[in-house]
Amino acid sequence: MDSRDADLLSLGVLVSGRGTNLQAILDGCEAGRIPAQVKVVISNRPGALALDRAAAKGVPAFVVEPRQYGKWPARKPAYERRLVEILSSHGVELVVLAGYDRLVGETLLQAFPMKVINIHPSLLPAFPGLGAQKQALDYGVKVAGATVFFVDLSVDGGPIIIQGACEVCQDDTAESLSGRILEIEHRILPEAINLIAQGRVKVKGRKVEILTAPVKD
Repeated sequence: MDSRDADLLSLGVLVSGRGTNLQAILDGCEAGRIPAQVKVVISNRPGALALDRAAAKGVPAFVVEPRQYGKWPARKPAYERRLVEILSSHGVELVVLAGYDRLVGETLLQAFPMKVINIHPSLLPAFPGLGAQKQALDYGVKVAGATVFFVDLSVDGGPIIIQGACEVCQDDTAESLSGRILEIEHRILPEAINLIAQGRVKVKGRKVEILTAPVKD
């Protein structure tokens, strides 16, 4: 192992789909813009394009299907114990949900307390849950965007790390707005990881402070 790797934050990324946010993270790490390294990628869906993106960068990738662990919701702890086992075996320090389409439960959050982050395509707390872009259009907002936050047991309700905004145009569709929000996601998710890797993120209650200098142990 390169001695420089010891200074990098070890990431585990959970994915379900195309993996464009995963790609933004991989590219940022490779270019040295993020002092971190993706150690493992896990998908709950076989055939997800994100798995190909991981393979192209030589990152270990696993498929863990919830249905293999019995009936829902009783199977959730067993499913998440398997996730924790894989993440821990790869030395993961921060878990990143990048297009992961399952709600996280207590098993994963207890194993990685305040070490799980997610990105959502709205300016939270507005429009949590599914279909956030359509929710925004239906409501008639003039500004939309994306939010990176620490995951807790609520639905998209954890402490907010960083947000990015864009204008909502009169002729926008859910697809066109989603495209502009996705560009914001590709920018702010790596930025949030960068801040955490630099030790500049401090959580007080539900508020997140961005420090000019790293947090001292």
